[in-house]
Amino acid sequence: MQTANKKVINGWAMYDWANSVYNLVITTTFFPIYFLGVTKAAYGENSVPLFGRTFKNSALYDYTLAIAYLAIACLLPILSSIADSRGNKKSFMQFFCYLGGTACICLYFFKGPEPVVALGVTLFALAAIGYVGSLVFYNSYLPEIAAPEDRDRISAKGFSMGYIGSVILQLIGFGLVLYFSANGDDTSGPRYTFLLVGLWWIGFAQITFARLPKVAPAVKEHHANFFTEGFKELRKVAAHVATMPVMKRYLWAFFFYSMGVQTVMLAATVFGKQLLNLDDTKLIITIVVIQIVAVAGAYLMAKLSATYGNFKVLIGVIFMWIVICISAYFIAEAAEAGANAELGFYGLAAAVGLVMGGIQSLSRSTYSKLMPDTRDTASYFSFYDVTEKVAIVIGLFSFGYIDELAGMKHSVLALIVFFVIGIYFLFAALKKEGPATKPIEA
Repeated sequence: MQTANKKVINGWAMYDWANSVYNLVITTTFFPIYFLGVTKAAYGENSVPLFGRTFKNSALYDYTLAIAYLAIACLLPILSSIADSRGNKKSFMQFFCYLGGTACICLYFFKGPEPVVALGVTLFALAAIGYVGSLVFYNSYLPEIAAPEDRDRISAKGFSMGYIGSVILQLIGFGLVLYFSANGDDTSGPRYTFLLVGLWWIGFAQITFARLPKVAPAVKEHHANFFTEGFKELRKVAAHVATMPVMKRYLWAFFFYSMGVQTVMLAATVFGKQLLNLDDTKLIITIVVIQIVAVAGAYLMAKLSATYGNFKVLIGVIFMWIVICISAYFIAEAAEAGANAELGFYGLAAAVGLVMGGIQSLSRSTYSKLMPDTRDTASYFSFYDVTEKVAIVIGLFSFGYIDELAGMKHSVLALIVFFVIGIYFLFAALKKEGPATKPIEA
């Protein structure tokens, strides 16, 4: 196949620009800081009463995300199969985009002095469902618009645009926080930022929706309702994946290392806030630095994969993640002992940025290269995205549970187990694939 023209490629990558602001502003920076702040101000401690139980506020944040990802993991396989059979995955992508964007806009109404916690966590969960739901259909366009030899580069382009766009809105939000805080208002800045995230996400997504091509349905003549056809498509793809030994091993590897990668990324701000007691300004600046470094990381890993192959580069990157987790534990130990651990945290943040951009971009393009030439792209990518989201559910629940039992520094250390298992399966996939295989080493 030939790679689509520049207009289509840029239009596809623009969705990363549009929706990455959710991932940075809502899940990584402003919302966790805001959520921890307003709940502590309302209840005096880091404990939040909800549904007849008292939760540690940082753990409740983890649990809410985990539940949202579990819900979408149950829905996506059948929805993606329906989208393939009917050729309407752009419509599904639009629905989840508007759901997530609207939920972000409504987070403006989650405010103190007595915040409605149920409202906040519900909107937060809906925003996560919208983000994840739209992403599987977005990702599934990659093998349809890019030739195998261009997929690492184009995947990196998408992630890089996402990092740049999210940094821009992050700085705007930071300006709003400083402006309102200078006037004695510590809540309006973040809430206006939530509002802007939704408008940015929905607004820039229109460029993507206008430029993405129409997709031919996998089923030309429909003899059953869309649910029945969707299940047939799902069974067909599942049976095919079962006969692909390299893809199976890669999905297991992706499943385990995603437990660690995604949990670190989603919990980094809470780690800095609670263990190191960094102020909000320093945290926001740190996250901006992570995003900027991640742009370089995405392109660096794409370059390295062209020389060494995707699997070998992924193995090297995961070893770096293990070092990051060990370093985070000792930084937390130093902070608890009364030492100034800020410099170590900033160095750790730069390392996270470098490997974060690389592993996300390379994971997506690696999977797209392993896929067969098929019209069932959304169904195939639902395996990829559901694998990641179930991994996040397990990772976040494990992180939150260990946090409540033994403290967050032990949660970070426990993630190493997931990375080690992921490396094992990557070696297994590399061995099964053999040195002469072409789909991976484009």
